[in-house]
Amino acid sequence: MTDRVKRALLSMQRHNWEQGVTAQAFLEAGDEDVAIALALEGANRQHADGRCCHIAESTACTDPCAVGEALIFAAEKTGDPFLAAAKNRLLHWAMHDAPRSPSGVVYHFQQGQLIWVDSMYMLPPFLARAGEFDEAMRQLDGYWATLYTLDNGLLAHQWSDEEHRFFRRDAWAVGNGWAMAGMARVIALLPENHPGRARLISRVKALIEAVLPHQMDDGAFHDVLDDPTTFREVNFAQMLAYTIYRGVAGGWLDAALLPYAEKARAAALAEVDAYGLVRNVCGAPHFDKPGVAPEGQAFHILMEAARKSLSL
Repeated sequence: MTDRVKRALLSMQRHNWEQGVTAQAFLEAGDEDVAIALALEGANRQHADGRCCHIAESTACTDPCAVGEALIFAAEKTGDPFLAAAKNRLLHWAMHDAPRSPSGVVYHFQQGQLIWVDSMYMLPPFLARAGEFDEAMRQLDGYWATLYTLDNGLLAHQWSDEEHRFFRRDAWAVGNGWAMAGMARVIALLPENHPGRARLISRVKALIEAVLPHQMDDGAFHDVLDDPTTFREVNFAQMLAYTIYRGVAGGWLDAALLPYAEKARAAALAEVDAYGLVRNVCGAPHFDKPGVAPEGQAFHILMEAARKSLSL
């Protein structure tokens, strides 16, 4: 099944963050040659300012960094100076040139002063993989402080610094999935004694505790986690399962969470069709209804790779 999902993913058109999460999926699945090829194409499409995977004149700031970990791996594995230079330019963008809030949080776009929960996956893992541990934590701390909502214990989707209000307060399921998966990756990359590690573990645990009451009987979730009138979708189920599998394998989540991951996984596996497409994820291109999406394909691969590490 996973081979079908991989083939379908490689056939799909991809924007910058989709190229990044695709490269990360193949990297974590052990398909190193494919991950390198995807990273190379991201470097081939590098904007003059350092942003990778640049198509359609995107103004995104953090999405082009989603390929960062695979790009570092590719540069190290091949010794190719072109890839090393691309990595350095992307890192310079992330560390110095990307537009930021007054507190130093990188905005999602070059205009509008918007902070998106998606950025918790797109940027901090790249920074951590590059050895910029404190900056990775600075970004995660800032996103969490901006988007965490006490009333439901979940993360809102978008905040506007320009308007000083939530641009979208909804607890978008996939957005919370980006956050927990991104934090799981950074936890694995931080040194054991880094003070931010315990903080991230506590946050992932709190987020999982907040989302589990919203799991449906079949293992799936609603598009907005705490709004049962929104559509049923399964990419967040994959993201949750991935996070739990990685956390249990890493020794920082309790194995008692595994039945929830298995239930979520079952809901997602049931949606894979004969073409290898994971149906009824939050669908591209507008993510406003169930459909298919490169990120839905990628998280199937990531979920299965994480589960494999537990020998379940």
